[in-house]
Amino acid sequence: MSALVLAILAVSGSASEPMMTFPGAAWEVVKPEDAALDPDRLRAAIDFLKESVGKDGVKEMVVGRHGRIVWHGDDVDKVHGIWSCTKSFTSTVLGLLVADGKCTLDTKAADLFQPLKDKYPAVTLRHFATMTSGYRALGDAEATGGYLHGPSGKPYYPAEPLFKPGERYAYWDSAMNVFGLCLTEAAKEPLDAVLKRRVMDPIGADPAKWKWGDRGTLEVAGEKVKVNSGSGNAGGHVQISARELARFGHLMLNDGKWKDRQLIPVEWVRAATRVQVPADLGDGFPRSDIPGSGVYGFNWWVNGKQPDGKLRWPDAPPRTFAALGHNNNRLWVVPEWGMVIVRLGLDQADRKLTAEAENEFFKRVGAALRK
Repeated sequence: MSALVLAILAVSGSASEPMMTFPGAAWEVVKPEDAALDPDRLRAAIDFLKESVGKDGVKEMVVGRHGRIVWHGDDVDKVHGIWSCTKSFTSTVLGLLVADGKCTLDTKAADLFQPLKDKYPAVTLRHFATMTSGYRALGDAEATGGYLHGPSGKPYYPAEPLFKPGERYAYWDSAMNVFGLCLTEAAKEPLDAVLKRRVMDPIGADPAKWKWGDRGTLEVAGEKVKVNSGSGNAGGHVQISARELARFGHLMLNDGKWKDRQLIPVEWVRAATRVQVPADLGDGFPRSDIPGSGVYGFNWWVNGKQPDGKLRWPDAPPRTFAALGHNNNRLWVVPEWGMVIVRLGLDQADRKLTAEAENEFFKRVGAALRK
């Protein structure tokens, strides 16, 4: 090999290294084999996932690799709420505000929302982003049925804490809604305005295909400002299509960079998508049945080791991370494979997608990789 070729490879990486692309107004759609995927094995993985969810199957599913769509269902432009996937958008706004110097991870929430000073003087934005605040609102204790993780319709009314901040983990929707309110105070504008201007418009997301629900207004600097839902409950979730959510996933796959623009700081993306909740941190409300110790970042689910020492997804690459929401709504990002996979639906009442089924799906997708 000539010295010139060696020099070129030293700069560009490897002659066989796949090129990352970015969609314009429309995604490029290619055959799986054009993205180094075995089509039959990929289809087998998709069929397995179809049998692991409810009636919506894989109609709202997008599989992307290196910036091109290699498979998609028939309803990928359908728009509806994605429940707790909203939380990953909330933490993204936090990352932008931290980068702007408007707050830090260690900013006291009570400095932004005065009613917290009595019962929650030590809670920080970091605590909210990692579900370690111990926050509980009036009405949370009266939860009935299967919704036990902070269902109060009055999330901004503090009740007695579940535990001291940082001492335990508890996935809690009321805490996330107060988090969204605090970020609105820090930004001095609605969270969806920040997200639209800084992320969704630059990545080319169709404004008709996404919106972020709100929980009313509050007064900021003498003006009424909309407060978006930080958690995604009570109808306040981000509503989006699978195709547009895949754009957001592709941005995260590329460490917050879109073409030649760094939209989200690399450091934030890396921090948000690695373990931030130690595996040995106790569960502060076991009845909620949403354990996160060892597998939770800043409102992203990550492939860390659980308290039993096992990875959340043993057959997925170590850097895999996800936004997870009720009704089997999923955004999976797999950096080692250059892949973004979205599955949306409204069918958890039929069948709930489990972590075990997700892992088997990853195993089958991995078997489809040719390189």
